[in-house]
Amino acid sequence: MTSLSLKTKISLNPNNSALHFNAPNKLQHTNFPKKGKIKIKVTCSATDQPPQQQQQQTYSKKKRNASEGDKGIDPVGFLNKVGITHKPLAQFLRERHKELKNRKDEIFKRFLNLMEFSTGYEIVGMHRNVEHRVDFMDWAPGARYCALVGDFNGWSPTENCAREGHLGHDDYGYWFIILEDKLREGEKPDELYFQQYNYVDDFDKGDSGVSIQEIFKRANDEYWEPGEDRFLKNRFELPAKLYEQLFGPNGPQTLQELEEMPDAQTTYKAWKEQHKDDLPSNLPSYDVIDNGKDYDVFNVASDPRWQEKFRSKEPPIPYWLETRKGRKAWLKKYTPGIPHGSKYRVYFNTPDGPLERIPAWATYVQPDADGKEAFAIHWEPSPEFAYKWRNTRPKVPKSLRIYECHVGISGSKPKISSFNEFTEKVLPHVKEAGYNVIQLFGVVEHKDYFTVGYRVTNLYAVSSRYGTPDDFKRLVDEAHGLGLLVFLDIVHSYSAADQMVGLSQFDGSNDCYFHTGKRGFHKYWGTRMFKYDDLDVLHFLLSNLNWWVVEYQIDGFQFHSLSSMIYTHNGFASLTGDLEEYCNQYVDKDALLYLILANEILHALHPNIITIAEDATYYPGLCEPTTQGGLGFDYFLNLSASEMWLSFLENTPDHEWSMSKIVSTLVGNGQYSDKMIMYAENHNQSISGGRSFAEILFGEISEHSPDTNNLLLRGCSLHKMIRLITFTIGGHAYLNFMGNEFGHPKRVEFPMPSNNFSFSLANRHWDLLANRLHSNLYSFDQELMKLDENAKVLLRGSPSVHHVNDAKMLIVDLFALVNSCLHVCLQGNMLRIFTRGGITQRHCIDTEVICYMRGPLVFIFNFHPTDSYEDYSVGVEEAGEYQIILNTDESKFGGQGLIKEHQYLQRTISKRVDGLRNCIEVPLPSRTAQVYKLSRILRI
Repeated sequence: MTSLSLKTKISLNPNNSALHFNAPNKLQHTNFPKKGKIKIKVTCSATDQPPQQQQQQTYSKKKRNASEGDKGIDPVGFLNKVGITHKPLAQFLRERHKELKNRKDEIFKRFLNLMEFSTGYEIVGMHRNVEHRVDFMDWAPGARYCALVGDFNGWSPTENCAREGHLGHDDYGYWFIILEDKLREGEKPDELYFQQYNYVDDFDKGDSGVSIQEIFKRANDEYWEPGEDRFLKNRFELPAKLYEQLFGPNGPQTLQELEEMPDAQTTYKAWKEQHKDDLPSNLPSYDVIDNGKDYDVFNVASDPRWQEKFRSKEPPIPYWLETRKGRKAWLKKYTPGIPHGSKYRVYFNTPDGPLERIPAWATYVQPDADGKEAFAIHWEPSPEFAYKWRNTRPKVPKSLRIYECHVGISGSKPKISSFNEFTEKVLPHVKEAGYNVIQLFGVVEHKDYFTVGYRVTNLYAVSSRYGTPDDFKRLVDEAHGLGLLVFLDIVHSYSAADQMVGLSQFDGSNDCYFHTGKRGFHKYWGTRMFKYDDLDVLHFLLSNLNWWVVEYQIDGFQFHSLSSMIYTHNGFASLTGDLEEYCNQYVDKDALLYLILANEILHALHPNIITIAEDATYYPGLCEPTTQGGLGFDYFLNLSASEMWLSFLENTPDHEWSMSKIVSTLVGNGQYSDKMIMYAENHNQSISGGRSFAEILFGEISEHSPDTNNLLLRGCSLHKMIRLITFTIGGHAYLNFMGNEFGHPKRVEFPMPSNNFSFSLANRHWDLLANRLHSNLYSFDQELMKLDENAKVLLRGSPSVHHVNDAKMLIVDLFALVNSCLHVCLQGNMLRIFTRGGITQRHCIDTEVICYMRGPLVFIFNFHPTDSYEDYSVGVEEAGEYQIILNTDESKFGGQGLIKEHQYLQRTISKRVDGLRNCIEVPLPSRTAQVYKLSRILRI
């Protein structure tokens, strides 16, 4: 309800895709000349410049401006960077950049700059005006009549309506309604028509008792210098003199007496001659210079001192503010036109009849749950009850350890948890676990709880089932106080198809916010697809992103399901990876332009914001700068890793796991590894009809089974190893879903008709942390986070993977040597092959070992279910001593403790292994992993 005040102003060159910031006091688009003789040339007729020359200068100026605007911009820059020479894709990117410039030109015809374009929440929606009223605005181009109905006016569709002819409806389809505060009984209207009130402070300057007449008189006496207010006080002086000369008693009485009126030039010369002896202070501060030419062009020269004085003159706003009164004076005279907590809806009259809707920009909504009719709630708490921010935003860490959460299922009890419960119980756990970011999904208002929050109905409202807007502000504030960033999973790729509470057919038409026909619906989910080529839809969506950052201090966004919006087939077509598929007729270019604008605006207005792309198709240029043809995201999710692990656990025996597939899937494209967010499992594995890894590993173990201990050891070992290699092998960020850090054994199932609306699986069993197995897994996850905190694992460069033993690859390699080999000998884990050219060493073909280095750290994994090794040779770059700093087999992590304390320190041996000059021979039990750190360098 408060207006937004930004100290930084933004201007945008329409030919440039980057936002430019200017100092607040710097005048824009105005060039003032230096002191001296100033000439302002006023042209009243055709100029003396030839049209052809003028056209050439105009063309060269446009060309120069265009080149300056495109400086540093290369629409195909990232293609050249990665060495892609696909001509259709390059042509597509150039055309997309051209359309982006055209789209910005369209925006600048209606909005001053992109900042104004993305701050629509300042005027659209419900806002308290300083002049004792509440203003409401919403966009409904298909409606013929608009009114607000609610419990504050008895749900009357005629009492508070948009008044035609009183700025009630504009040409773009925006409706404007004023809700005047009501005078209390016995009170008189304000003496000043435009009386302003301060709704935060009890008293203001206007409560001092000084009358308005005294303030205005003082303003006239102090603000104007002698003579400056002459025509303000006597505005009819000049026309009165002219009237007296023409129609006064001494004026002409007949047409014959009315002489021909002289032209302006003659009159001015006569006046100049008449006042040639006057003092300079009595003469005007400007002069007209006639150069003697016939055409009517004059040079108007003004006094530089007068011009500078005029420019430095400040408007008399301080005097006007002295009339503003405080909150107590407002409450004494008025009652709010729409009190805090009032229920309301917007009423439209459409060609198909009347209808009621929840306002699209409503910030607090009660959806139609339990058979109740949906309504918006006016949220305007008094200053003493409104939430006040206490903590500042933490600095953005260089490596992100993200804890993914859902507020509703965060409690232990079978019910919907609240924001306050999450703040008190979950946030301390996240801090203790060692994460530095929480990512919330399902927070934005949605009608159906079982949709997990992805079928959003009201984009500007937090879900009322968890609490109030102030409760959510407290959650974010407390998270910031603990040093945690807060990310939001935002759904702008589609919207719920609900009409009463959602945006579908908002104004009675089918094409208000969404496409018409089949394109307006998701092919498989039935949700509505936004119309990204409409400026008002872009205005709505871009302002929504800015709203969450400004109002709730959100630190970043994960853009959900980009493939649904990028492609007209919603990402469900079979993609082969051919670059043609990223630029054909099934690509929605308008959706890509929206993503580019979103990233440009967010990063310009909020430099520390983080944007994450969730795209299963890995569209080219996701994390490349927009100036180089990319979409501008900071990170992208590696969705393939969790699918691979799930496939191994459910469908592949342990001894058949492919080490090469693990490495290739987790490392991904090495060029973008620093932009990749890794995760072993997120909420999709637990919620989308699947099972969590812990449920797969531990769910079918019987307590009385004779093989229980071995099964528990297997599950515990794989749970730790999967997380360790996923966390450390690539990317500068890692994500974990709430509860999976301690092996939550149950999947998530929201209450729905199929389970009789049961909450038994819609919670988290935090009491399992007291269980030894889950406590051990939690302790290991804590050590994993400390590994990054202390050794900066995620900040290291791309891993040097130099040792991958894959059975199939080694068998092929062995058959290739069979014709030339003289003798084969198995020594430990080494296969020694004697050939005519010398001795070749290969690791044993049944090993499942991966080794890689990141900086001074060496990571060794043995995924084999049974084989252990006493002295396994692994190549290293530096000669020295290597110390184990993390071991998955430690007893405190639920392991067997097979590696003894004296084996934790290993010294290199001068032997070439894995193409490296030095190696270490380490103990390597089955299903274990160790992290070695170079503790001492030996110079040889």
